[in-house]
Amino acid sequence: MASLTAEAAKIGDLTQTRWTEQAWRFVSLADPAVRYACLGTVLLGIVCGLLGSFLVVRRMALLGDALSHAVLPGVALGFLWNLEKDPVAIFIGALVAGLAGSATVSLLTRTTRLKEDTALGMVLASFFGVGLCLMSMFQRLPTGNKSGIETFLFGQAAALGPGDIRVMGSVALVVVLLLVAGYKEFLLVSFDPGFARVLALPTVWFERLLVMLLAFAVVSALQAVGVVLVSAMLIIPAATASLLTDRFHRVLVWSACLGMVSSLSGAFLSFLGTRLPTGPFMVLSASLLFAMALLFSPRQGMVPRWYRQRSQKIRIDHENTLKAIYQVLEAEEFTGETVTVAALAARRRVAPAAAAVEIRSLVSAHYATLSGDRVALTPSGWQRACAIVRNHRLWELYLTHTAQIAADHVHDDAEKIEHVLGEATVRELERRLPRIDTDPHGRPIPSLASAVAGQPASGGASDRPLGYGGRS
Repeated sequence: MASLTAEAAKIGDLTQTRWTEQAWRFVSLADPAVRYACLGTVLLGIVCGLLGSFLVVRRMALLGDALSHAVLPGVALGFLWNLEKDPVAIFIGALVAGLAGSATVSLLTRTTRLKEDTALGMVLASFFGVGLCLMSMFQRLPTGNKSGIETFLFGQAAALGPGDIRVMGSVALVVVLLLVAGYKEFLLVSFDPGFARVLALPTVWFERLLVMLLAFAVVSALQAVGVVLVSAMLIIPAATASLLTDRFHRVLVWSACLGMVSSLSGAFLSFLGTRLPTGPFMVLSASLLFAMALLFSPRQGMVPRWYRQRSQKIRIDHENTLKAIYQVLEAEEFTGETVTVAALAARRRVAPAAAAVEIRSLVSAHYATLSGDRVALTPSGWQRACAIVRNHRLWELYLTHTAQIAADHVHDDAEKIEHVLGEATVRELERRLPRIDTDPHGRPIPSLASAVAGQPASGGASDRPLGYGGRS
């Protein structure tokens, strides 16, 4: 044990080795202390990721913060047991202090008018203050500066030894086994405690068990990440996972994986420098992953969301312009296949320059062609124009027939819904309506065949497909 401690101290105090050599030593796992650090941080990431998911779901983030600070007096008293860093004694002392803090919160909320967040804040500050006072006293002892107890504030993965790994491994095994065995019950208690009570589940005991497991996780993570920042490793990976998926079992897996990556990254970065604490680098790594998920997550990321909104706006602008071209041709009884920029601008109620911009956008999307000041729709443009006009007029007909809304009150609603009607909804509208030949204003509705073929809604000579180059 003494040799490992000396090796850990040596790792933390390196000043002459280049960072590239340090990185290789870490990746190659050449030092026993590095192997213990990697194994410990992996176990920490798994436990914090799994339990943090339940904290995020149950909106109990402040409880994790309170427990992480409340265990500090127990850490100090565990050291007082034999005046050295005994992992088992420190674990027991910290666990007792954490459970005492949780019990104090419960007592305050049950016997006073204080809300839970107020009680948590009081316990967090009070217990943490007691712990700092005890640690300050121990630093004055003859063995105080050599005890390594100061690493519990901000963490130092390089100081992990076999005893710490045994404690962390035992905690990880217990947490995983209990969560697997009671997954359905934990899930039900977390998402719908009322229904769980109806099923006669002992919700109070499951909540107490979750708090106990949380205390286990906090205590086991103290050496690596520190009292101050352990709550961040409970919350940030779980919050990141919630941005990546909306299924809870996947949130658990993602959170555990992100916890491991963040922990290993923090240990690696702290290993590169001189006496760098591990905890802050772990939290920075986790925060970086969260920022990346916030920006680039496929479902909830800001960049994909912006791209989807922009794509939707472009699509709606295209459809509105295509519909306007169709209406101009319809007003001319489809005697031609082209419209002028001025006629389109008048129909869209925009300036000719704005209409020209819309036309160029249609041309770039291969929906139209432009020759001089006249616009002709391509086959795909005609098909989309007929489809959007069909959606609009079918919805107007549905509102007037089924909802008994006046015909002069349905246009604005149809202007919005026409862009989101899917094929299945259109088929359902056709099935419910007794007739689908004309809309409430007497205008013909393009049939399904004409919409697919890109034909106008009127009969007679204009039943032929339009928009094929210069055909007239």
